[in-house]
Amino acid sequence: MDDKFESQVDLAAERQIAFDFAKTWGIELDPPFKLSNVSYVAPTKDGAVLKVSWAHDDESLHEADALELWNGDGAVRLLRRSGQVLLEERVVPGDDLSEIPDDVATKIAIDIAQRLWRPASSPFRPVTPEVARWLDRAEGEKSELVPLARELFAEINGGKEWVVHGDFHHHNILRSKQVFLAIDPKPFLADREYDVPSFLWNPMGNRLTDSSQTERRIQAFVEAGLEDFRIRAWTVIRGSYLRTGPEYVEPLRALVQ
Repeated sequence: MDDKFESQVDLAAERQIAFDFAKTWGIELDPPFKLSNVSYVAPTKDGAVLKVSWAHDDESLHEADALELWNGDGAVRLLRRSGQVLLEERVVPGDDLSEIPDDVATKIAIDIAQRLWRPASSPFRPVTPEVARWLDRAEGEKSELVPLARELFAEINGGKEWVVHGDFHHHNILRSKQVFLAIDPKPFLADREYDVPSFLWNPMGNRLTDSSQTERRIQAFVEAGLEDFRIRAWTVIRGSYLRTGPEYVEPLRALVQ
């Protein structure tokens, strides 16, 4: 075990499940990845990755189904599954989009997104009921942008025509030899534009203060066929419950002014 591994949640049960399945499947685990703080994720000694999602992470409910749907086209390949336990392809060297120039990273991300976005199918769930619940929670936590987010949510009447990644950003797009692949999906049925906000406020530490960068990214997604206003609306909506710090309020509000 890695003594420096830290998590946002208690993963003791998931750790035990990982070791139990490793024994059953005849694989050996190395110490877990340090940044995997809402699931237990460890490389195997034979070059794969074993992942056990936190039992209360319902956003990852259909992660395995999405990986099976994509079948290695734009995302890591699923090798084996049993409930919440997934054995996945490991990407090597594994550096992410945050390490390359922004315009290049955006182009790569759009290429991957267009391969991941698929017409709606079962067993995936519409995201709109979840968004309503997340807005309620954010309102209870006094998020300043919730009133505006509710107005925008009512206006766009969020769709359910596409399977989307759900957590699409620089640190979830990793280099695998000569290509990049997405990892860690939280798939739902939604507008394609639902995937853009998390890309806009990443890499980590991005506070959306560089408006010219944000506008270039939005324009690139628009040129790929997405709707400008829906990108902006979803960014405010998702930001109202995912980026609730006071430093985000004005940059997010400015997107729709």
